[in-house]
Amino acid sequence: MGEEVKVFGFWASPYSHRVELALSLKGVPYEYIEEDILKNKSDSLLKYNPIHKKVPVFLHKGKPIVESIVILEYIEETWKANPILPQNPYDKAIDRFWIKFIDDKCLPAVRKATFSPENERETAVEEACECLKTLESALNGKRFFGGDAVGMVDIAANFLTIWLRTIQE
Repeated sequence: MGEEVKVFGFWASPYSHRVELALSLKGVPYEYIEEDILKNKSDSLLKYNPIHKKVPVFLHKGKPIVESIVILEYIEETWKANPILPQNPYDKAIDRFWIKFIDDKCLPAVRKATFSPENERETAVEEACECLKTLESALNGKRFFGGDAVGMVDIAANFLTIWLRTIQE
């Protein structure tokens, strides 16, 4: 499909990276628009995401979609090649569970471990490690959560590659 696709993102946002990864895996060409979300959000960002005023914003045929997982679901339903969710309803539900675990438990724990005051850091790091161990156990020795191919759970967990070195430091 040769439709207009744009992604409004921020270089350090794992949420923006999710959308870019999915589009790349699907082979969908897109225009990337870098946003200065720290100091100067563009009029377009505010227009397309007036409620949260954050990235990513996915624009397809002039229609905006926000929230990274919602965007990934849309991409999966729109471009069928190279699926990022399993076809089996049970397996799909399990993937959605792990994606929610990543967003609701892992990301906040890692953020807390990274940015908490020094006197709270040890406890925060332990909590983050427990979340990451739980997530690792879901891999069950596989290379990717979906087995042999990158899927939506792997895409949701991309923050690890971005923040892990920072956490280790």
